[in-house]
Amino acid sequence: MVTAKELKEKVDACVNVIRSKTDFEPEVALILGSGLGAIADEIDTEATIDYRELEGFPVSTVSGHKGRFVFGRIGDTKVVVMQGRVHYYEGYSMQQVVLPVRVMASLGARILFQTNASGGLNPNFSPGDFMLIKDQISLFVPSPLIGENVDEWGTRFPSMNETYNVKLGGIIEETAKNLGIRLQHGVYVQTTGPQYESPAEVKLLHSLGADAVGMSTVVEVIAANHIGMRVCGISCITNVAGGSVDKAVTHEEVKLNADKAAENFKKLVKESIKKMS
Repeated sequence: MVTAKELKEKVDACVNVIRSKTDFEPEVALILGSGLGAIADEIDTEATIDYRELEGFPVSTVSGHKGRFVFGRIGDTKVVVMQGRVHYYEGYSMQQVVLPVRVMASLGARILFQTNASGGLNPNFSPGDFMLIKDQISLFVPSPLIGENVDEWGTRFPSMNETYNVKLGGIIEETAKNLGIRLQHGVYVQTTGPQYESPAEVKLLHSLGADAVGMSTVVEVIAANHIGMRVCGISCITNVAGGSVDKAVTHEEVKLNADKAAENFKKLVKESIKKMS
């Protein structure tokens, strides 16, 4: 088990390398999910740092995830964009999976804006829809807070009463309305993956109150709340959840539908962030 001291030292080491390359201090940390990375290529960029430049930092192994930090501005808001995330199913420990969130918080980001590609569990959802994440279910993945607590980051037993910030969610809702973009609302659940869900699992997850399912986000949000960040998030519904239709879901389908929704996604995210400065 990694000690609290070791966890803190690993984060500090990554921060020190980044600080040797840029003194940019972000306000918002933006994580881009599968097929949604193009937005990072369109911001007013100050610096880019490949994950491989950071010793001990997990590297994305999934197609569609570039694997780098992009520092810059969206409007007047200073952002650090995580262009490609890492997942528990890639073989990384949960501490490695949430390491980027802790690094971005230590660089100064006080808001975490989550995005992901997910499968729709709610029968009213269609591929291409966007869902404002109102809450989450973490029962199917290990907590990233297991082990010795780093008291400097947060309390041993953090509350998840308002996991997703209501005010930030309101900004996204208002922005979607102004842009004429349909915005669903719902609960997101994370599973470990990498397999898609069976028909029985789809029924179970929906019966528990989940509207969308994916293989990321939840554990990063827990770490962000623990360290004191405010969180908001949007899921891009890229497919009907695996096992709920006769046709098998593929990663290629997920990327294709994310690409189709990319223009509206970029507008919604960028215009929302401009209001978060």
